[in-house]
Amino acid sequence: MDQFVAPAIVEADPEANTTDLLIRRVALAPNEPLFALPAKDGGWNDVSGAEFLAEVRALAKGLIAAGIEPGDKIGLMCRTRYEWTLIDFATWFAGAVLVPVYETSSPSQVQWALSDSQATAVILETPDHFARFDEAHPDLPLITKVWQIDLGDLNKLVAAGVAVTDEEVERRRTLAKGSDLATLIYTSGTMGRPKGCILTHSNFVELSRNAAVKLADVVHPGASTLLFITTAHVFARFIAIICVHAGVKVGHQADTKQLLPALGSFRPTFLLAVPRVFEKVYNSSEQKAEGDGRGKIFRAAAAVAIAHSEALDAGSIPLGLKLKFALYDRLVYSKLRTALGGRTKYAVSGSAPLGHRLGHFYRSLGITILEGYGLTETTAPATVNLVDQFKIDTVGPPLPGVGIRIAADGEIQVSGINVFAGYWNNEKATAEAMDGEWFKTGDLGSLDSDGFLTITGRKKEIIVTAGGKNVAPAVLEDPIRANPLVGQVIVVGDQKPFISALVTLDTEMLPVWLGNNGQKADLTLEEASQNPAVLAEIQKAVDAANTLVSRAESIRNFVVLPVDLTEESGHLTPKLTIKRNVIVKDYADTIERMYTSAPATETISLH
Repeated sequence: MDQFVAPAIVEADPEANTTDLLIRRVALAPNEPLFALPAKDGGWNDVSGAEFLAEVRALAKGLIAAGIEPGDKIGLMCRTRYEWTLIDFATWFAGAVLVPVYETSSPSQVQWALSDSQATAVILETPDHFARFDEAHPDLPLITKVWQIDLGDLNKLVAAGVAVTDEEVERRRTLAKGSDLATLIYTSGTMGRPKGCILTHSNFVELSRNAAVKLADVVHPGASTLLFITTAHVFARFIAIICVHAGVKVGHQADTKQLLPALGSFRPTFLLAVPRVFEKVYNSSEQKAEGDGRGKIFRAAAAVAIAHSEALDAGSIPLGLKLKFALYDRLVYSKLRTALGGRTKYAVSGSAPLGHRLGHFYRSLGITILEGYGLTETTAPATVNLVDQFKIDTVGPPLPGVGIRIAADGEIQVSGINVFAGYWNNEKATAEAMDGEWFKTGDLGSLDSDGFLTITGRKKEIIVTAGGKNVAPAVLEDPIRANPLVGQVIVVGDQKPFISALVTLDTEMLPVWLGNNGQKADLTLEEASQNPAVLAEIQKAVDAANTLVSRAESIRNFVVLPVDLTEESGHLTPKLTIKRNVIVKDYADTIERMYTSAPATETISLH
């Protein structure tokens, strides 16, 4: 069994809770900005640490005056915005516990999270959020307090809490110790009903303090980031907390359609994103260049960028490559850097594999993508590539205080300061997930001699063909999904004679690609799924992926679905990963037709 344990480098404080991170930050630099709010003129207005702390205390007083007691659970359904983290810390200052609910959750999902957690209050953002909660409210008898941000209820809470003393807030703030419950985060439910993950104050405090030392080049006073992925997910939630600890200025932009303008005005030094975002930036740039007649130049520049980064790793860059790189840096790379704000040096990527091509491409742009690995049960990161410990195609070494081991069957297991305290109200699931102090992730991977982890697949997703061949879907899916036309790809073939795939089209890129390739740009998804040029492009992506595997593992057949798979349709999680079991069930007839009407000797497209 391979094992690598990184010792903690910051002495643990079992008495500390998450509020101490904010208190210490304000004591160190009360007037330095911790947040920035969008201004009407397109700029940003800074919020200092002292101002944020004052707002947190004022809102905490309002919650106390409203009857929130220590240990009470408060649900929060809200997009990524400043108020999310304000409510988070105010809840802790009031001695309570926040239960995030994804802003895209259905009424039944809302009902489950709030009932299972035994929440007594809920904060909603919009009328739409309220409508979904209201549908579930009859089945939530414990919830007696309901507030809506868009109705100004946070200000009303603050006004109602002025009589609560500072001493009472301080008493409430210091009640929780490190081992106490900090939050319940419900897993996104790719496999069955979501489970509530018990994350403690120490999980956040100790991981923040240790990770900040190792990531000091990224998170430090003067650094800044623009959050746009959902704060209800542990990935962004942890980043928001470590930024408070490290003095990083945070802005928010929940509308991804406004992301590029926001990046241009905010000018972050680092980004937090899932690989799909980096794919979309690349694909959009490529298709824009194609539309302007510069597609060949862009692709040549991309090839040079990747070769340049690979040569860096090899230790020597040939003169000819240096000259080409300098040329394309002026023509192409500099424009992409400007589009991302002009100051971005690092990006932290998680939730899915980034891939060799994108890792090298962005590195040559001057943006080092620090790919990491973790789950809700590990308070987000367990491993991450570091500025001075960096290997593309891996998810880095374990963070200080974290251990990684590979079981005999290849499963990744995690121990340490970041591992959760179990599943809420579910001792059976907790027992199944733990092997002593080690959490069994369900993912497959390997460790190299330096302790760098490589993800090779997901244990429950391994496909076994009728011929007994084990196939890891991600090896095929990731390169196909990199094609600008592809939205999602789901490899299938369990107990079947060969491997096939369901493919969807990227609805944003489709009209651009059609226009760039001499097709009618306004084709419907139904029409596009049968278009010969589209099918040929998907075939090309499938053929390229097949070169990475043996013939027995290759995709012999695919179908382009005439629909989009979305979170709303129930086929994607909030972090935009596929719910494989749901998709396979919903498209069982389509999958079956691929095996009853297609030969196993060549790849074809059904439509």
